[in-house]
Amino acid sequence: MSVPDYMQCAEDHQTLLVVVQPVGIVSEENFFRIYKRISSVSQVSVRDSQRVLSIRYRHHYPPENNEWGDFQTHRKVVGLVTVTDCFSARDWPQTFEKFHAQKEIYGPTLYDSRLFVFGLQGEVTEQPRPDVAFYPSYEDCEAVEKRTEDFVESLFIVLESKRLDRATDKSGDKIPLLCVPFEKKDFVGLDTDSRHYKKRCQGRMRKHVGDLCLQAGMLQDSLVHYHMSVELLRSVNDFLWLGGAQEVLIDPGALTTNGINPDTSAEIGRAKNCLSPEDIIDKYKEAISYYSKYKSAGVVELEACVKAVRVLAIQKRSMEASEFLQNAVYINLRQLSEEEKIQRYSILSELYELIGFHRKSAFFKRVAAMQCVAPSIPEPGWRACYKLLLETLPGYSLSLDPQDFSKGTHRGWAAVQMRLLHELVYASRRMGNPALSVRHLSFLLQTMLDFLSDQEKKDVTQSLENYTCKCPGTMELLTLPGGPTLPPVPFTKLPIVRRVKLLNLPASLRPQKMKSLLGQNVSTKSPFIYSPIIAHSRGEERNKKIDFQWVQGDVCEVQLMVYNPMPFELRVENMGLLTSGVDFESLPAALSLPAESGLYPVTLVGVPQTTGMITVNGYHTTVFGVFSDCLLDNLPGVKTSGSTVEVIPALPRLQISTSLPRSAHSLQPSSGDEVSMNVSVQLYNGETQQLVIKLENIGMEPLEKLEVTSKLLTTKEKLYGDFLSWNLEDTLAQFPLQPGKVATFVVSIKVKLDFSCQENLLQDLSDDGISVSGFPLCSPFRQVVRPRAESKPANAPEGGKPGDPGHGKTLEAILNFKYSGGPGHVEGYYRNLSLGLHVEAEPSVLFTRVTTLPATSTRQCHLLLDVFNSTEHELTVSARGGEELILHTGECQRMAIQVDKFNFESFPESPGEKGQPANPKQLEEERQEARSLEIDSKLDVHWRIISFSWCPPWHWAHPARGLCPLGRTQEGLRHGAVGTRSSHGMCQGDTDQGCPLFFPLPGPYQRGIDSGWGKATSLECLGSRVPCQCGGLLVTFPVPSCHCWAPGASQTARSSQDAVVRETEVGQHG
Repeated sequence: MSVPDYMQCAEDHQTLLVVVQPVGIVSEENFFRIYKRISSVSQVSVRDSQRVLSIRYRHHYPPENNEWGDFQTHRKVVGLVTVTDCFSARDWPQTFEKFHAQKEIYGPTLYDSRLFVFGLQGEVTEQPRPDVAFYPSYEDCEAVEKRTEDFVESLFIVLESKRLDRATDKSGDKIPLLCVPFEKKDFVGLDTDSRHYKKRCQGRMRKHVGDLCLQAGMLQDSLVHYHMSVELLRSVNDFLWLGGAQEVLIDPGALTTNGINPDTSAEIGRAKNCLSPEDIIDKYKEAISYYSKYKSAGVVELEACVKAVRVLAIQKRSMEASEFLQNAVYINLRQLSEEEKIQRYSILSELYELIGFHRKSAFFKRVAAMQCVAPSIPEPGWRACYKLLLETLPGYSLSLDPQDFSKGTHRGWAAVQMRLLHELVYASRRMGNPALSVRHLSFLLQTMLDFLSDQEKKDVTQSLENYTCKCPGTMELLTLPGGPTLPPVPFTKLPIVRRVKLLNLPASLRPQKMKSLLGQNVSTKSPFIYSPIIAHSRGEERNKKIDFQWVQGDVCEVQLMVYNPMPFELRVENMGLLTSGVDFESLPAALSLPAESGLYPVTLVGVPQTTGMITVNGYHTTVFGVFSDCLLDNLPGVKTSGSTVEVIPALPRLQISTSLPRSAHSLQPSSGDEVSMNVSVQLYNGETQQLVIKLENIGMEPLEKLEVTSKLLTTKEKLYGDFLSWNLEDTLAQFPLQPGKVATFVVSIKVKLDFSCQENLLQDLSDDGISVSGFPLCSPFRQVVRPRAESKPANAPEGGKPGDPGHGKTLEAILNFKYSGGPGHVEGYYRNLSLGLHVEAEPSVLFTRVTTLPATSTRQCHLLLDVFNSTEHELTVSARGGEELILHTGECQRMAIQVDKFNFESFPESPGEKGQPANPKQLEEERQEARSLEIDSKLDVHWRIISFSWCPPWHWAHPARGLCPLGRTQEGLRHGAVGTRSSHGMCQGDTDQGCPLFFPLPGPYQRGIDSGWGKATSLECLGSRVPCQCGGLLVTFPVPSCHCWAPGASQTARSSQDAVVRETEVGQHG
């Protein structure tokens, strides 16, 4: 016997062996369909008896093993069932001859045989035959099981007759010697009359009769014969047959009452003839030790080890079973074929798996796989090799699902796992399936990246690129030859993502919700103000949903912090976003990460096409030719502030461009809003500049609504009049502004500031011989101011303007464009675009002294002004009806203006707004403002820079011209106009309205002005000078009253620190 039966178990000793084989040409499908139905009849109860026959079926059995039937009767083929196709009566004789030829192979041991014929009909089928059964087809054969039961009963009849013949043999000393095949030559010439020989014959016959009794279902009788056999064979040292008797004792002993009990501690209720688990192990060890004495009994020894392992596996005695398996590994059989070696290693693997030794099972299965492609095989079986390698994966803690490797620490030996994966890659390539090679190589790179050396990483990636050139890697499921599928392998480590953040739109594109008149909606789902359950659920939702919105049709961004773990540059192609919820157009990107780059920011963009809630599920990449879909849920250690955001309907997009250059100053509003664009301009005080803004709709929706507001950021300076003014009606007339269209918007920038706090300038004027009193200290001719070098500060900037006091002022403001349109406007959304304006204001014309003189006419008077040019340009100053006065840089001249005497218009008292009582101080400021404007209109003092009158780049509405207004009250100066005190007068012009006239007075001073209305007006300074750096006094002109003032009249002092204005009623002046 050279071919072991690895499927044997201890219970097989009591079975009858029946071989089922096809005769002629029978399809494999049809044969195994009938074979399955025949083999279902495994146990048959004997009629008129309590005995049960057990049948073991095989569709392939080596005939040489049949020769060991005397040693162990369960190896003897006692029944033969053949299956054949026969469709005509002419083929029947030939088919029947084949059946007889098949019987001759197992003829000496056969008890009975049957032939099942399918497809034959006619007269032949009507002839009754006990050994032949005819069936019309494989579908119409309901009596197969019944015929099989009848066949088993016929086997029992023959078996019972043989058992009775052997048991009642009265031949006495003429008992034949039963032998195994290799013993026949050893017994030639032995003394058959010796007592030793007779005991050997009796012992072997007793063992043989015990086998027959066991097969016939007579367990108690078989035990009696086995024990007698053991005594006889032990006395003559017949070890081979003694081992057979010891082994077969385990089967009836274990199965008589309780069967093979997996609970080794179940000793209660065991019959006397039942063996304990320890006895079973000892019996097997003794039997195997006897078999090992005979080299030709290697197959029997191997099968005994297999039976022992199966019994111990049921009893969960894994360690003892492993000893028998280890012994089976070293049993040396004859030269086995490659197929037999594969079968042997596969069975060893299955047995190790049965006792729970998974890694050792995987080892022998891998050996079997390698045996399938041994060099001695002319046609290597790469498919069988690949299939066996797949079956080894669980034993090495390997799973082809990459998700199993993202949970917890790595399991198993990485070096062994990588070796196995390389073998899978090679086997799949030799199978001619490059897609499998790419999938396994991708799996190796993804799961074993931390265990690969730098050189191994380069080698694996190079191999992967070579494979993907022919077959790119995809995210599709791959079906394996055996039926299971391979899941996709996304490259979540190439690159490694550490953080995912959804970015808000730029400040100029962020949608804002218009405030509802009803306020925020109050939920009425619960009558309670607070519920901890609802709060908890909302907290979880807040972790996912983001508090800003994206806009349909606008480019949205998601920032990823990535890391390249490879020792070389990593090229990532086709990197985009994976989303759900709304239609989203992902705009793929390509990036190149340097070797071991560290955290590197990458921004992925896309455009939502519809509205609703969108969820960013992950991203997709193409690395080394492998396309990957990486989901955020499968990325370990990724930080994210949320992945769900609302997409609102589309809004227009406004882009602005201005006539002014961009500013290097970046405005920072206190509210935290971002300024989209900053422009700057430099103006002289009193100058007006036109800011032309082009509004272009660069979106896809019409611009329907526009609101413009301004906000002044500079709070230190007091502005007079409107700093920024515009007319929005002309711009709105061009609305709705279609996509791609441009509208123009003009803003007037007017600079009107108080530069009266220039103490250094006044000091320079005094030191250079210019009087600061009411009368000139010298003749009123041209005098040029040359600031002294010793009076300049140490850190004064070089290259300053001539005559520039170095005290320019800065104004900063923001223009806000609130606009909306399209579907977003219907839903109540708008956008806000901000333009930052940075204005550098420089002083222009300063009045250093103001004097009045009577004119020739009683209805007029002369106003004398000392005008100083603080710019670096030559300019002219003119008043209404007067000639222009030319002033060079840093020059001061006196200017005379003839003024008609007039009374102020009445200013009605305001009862206050909305019924509230009016503030007296506010009323006074408004009265001062109105009278100042009236004086400005009477004088109409302008200045003009000569060199800029023709210079195109300034683009002024009135080039370099300004109005020098005169007349602000002291209260208006202190509270409404400037808000600070000044030591000397200065005036800056404007085309519309100007700034107040300020001038200093030295010491106690009094000057009267004759009025043509029969009243006199007087300015009087009482007391000492107001304490200030230059020693001057602040006085406003004219007096805020319609009454006349007379010299010397008394009035209650309004302020002890300011110049006091006294007012007295006098008679008609002659």
